[in-house]
Amino acid sequence: MNLTPVQSRIVGCLIEKEMATPDNYPLTMNALLAACNQTSNRNPVTKLEEPTVSNALENLRAMQVVRIVYSRSNRADKFRHVLDEMLGLGPEHMAILSVLMLRGAQTTSELRARTERLHPFETLDEVDGALRHLASRGEPLTARLERRPGQKENRWAHLLGGDLAEVLAGDNDDGDDARPTQRADRLAVLEDAVAELRAELDLLRAAHRRLAARLGEADDDAGG
Repeated sequence: MNLTPVQSRIVGCLIEKEMATPDNYPLTMNALLAACNQTSNRNPVTKLEEPTVSNALENLRAMQVVRIVYSRSNRADKFRHVLDEMLGLGPEHMAILSVLMLRGAQTTSELRARTERLHPFETLDEVDGALRHLASRGEPLTARLERRPGQKENRWAHLLGGDLAEVLAGDNDDGDDARPTQRADRLAVLEDAVAELRAELDLLRAAHRRLAARLGEADDDAGG
């Protein structure tokens, strides 16, 4: 799987809300926007606009990672993920992936603390076991980063995003002390900016088409 930073944020939010607040899940567009742009439990903090999230959702639907929940009683469409069904993962694995997608690379201790409201782990060994299970799949979903000078623990990162996977590969091969999460954060900002520009361009093109159509109708009426 090769999620963009925006897509990763969306999927992470859907998993988080499903596990932490099931009564409010699936999410409307407004609820999803609020979740993506939370200032707590997020790294980096984003200011995504609706066109950006809507475009990412369309791509996620095409990838069959996200589905729309239609209901006559709902005033707005709602969205849910099916990542667990696609990959055959349990709640312990989903909790870890969600936190990694929303907060970047973390140590086992940090993951145990931050997944508590999603899926409580009794011991650090349970967290480590879940991480190793994700890392040992045919297509690994997590990777352990080399410990940097001054660090007491290794950090783990998810591999659901192609950009992050490439950064991790370069970091491990070169043996330097680069910080993949910081690089990924910068990539996320650039990805968001490009997505917003594309969305704005689509809106301008649509407006241009509507204007051209109205002008064409006006010419026809004048000619008639």
